[in-house]
Amino acid sequence: MLQLTRYFVGMLGLLVLAAGLGLSGGTRLMAAEEPPAAALQGKPFTGEIVLGKADAPVTIIEYASMTCPHCAAFHQDVLPALKQKYIDTGKVKLVFREFPLDGVALRASMMARCAGEAKAYPMIDILFKQQKIWATSEDPIGALSRIAKLGGMSQGTFDACLADETLMKQLVQSRQEGADKFDIKGTPSFIIDGKTYDGDTEIEEFDAILQPLLNGA
Repeated sequence: MLQLTRYFVGMLGLLVLAAGLGLSGGTRLMAAEEPPAAALQGKPFTGEIVLGKADAPVTIIEYASMTCPHCAAFHQDVLPALKQKYIDTGKVKLVFREFPLDGVALRASMMARCAGEAKAYPMIDILFKQQKIWATSEDPIGALSRIAKLGGMSQGTFDACLADETLMKQLVQSRQEGADKFDIKGTPSFIIDGKTYDGDTEIEEFDAILQPLLNGA
């Protein structure tokens, strides 16, 4: 009963945060009317966002917030080496899960999902690379809209995406499940072989964690 109560309290809190955050030029997430189907140009990608081969012997689950500077640093400074040594060689797969820390992060994650399965991770990569531009903008929603257009998303698709209550609830649930199942409190956090590793993790630390697992695989 306690866990169920925490779920609804957590979801309610983030729903209020997402719908009521006073952002200049923001788009309401809780639309009064359901957006026309044509505006979405297809459904958002709702599956797992995965880098690497499906049958890789070791899985890293990353929980990240799109506005988290430490997450951006990981994706720019550490992930390239991790990808070269472990992911591209078929040894490890990385599962990216959203853990939005604020309303702007939630909207950025929604936008990445609405790019579609093939473009979801490339959009996440771009958002982290340009995080200092859009996340600190006086009009972050407008800045996200410009990035979306460069990625081939129409304004109608972008607006409908941010009004998609089902997608919003999915991402809220991702955060709640991370907190309940893995005791995630901040980002980035990594789950490897059932253990949670918090905060900045350098490639040498990943080496120390992954090598024993791979040698025993």
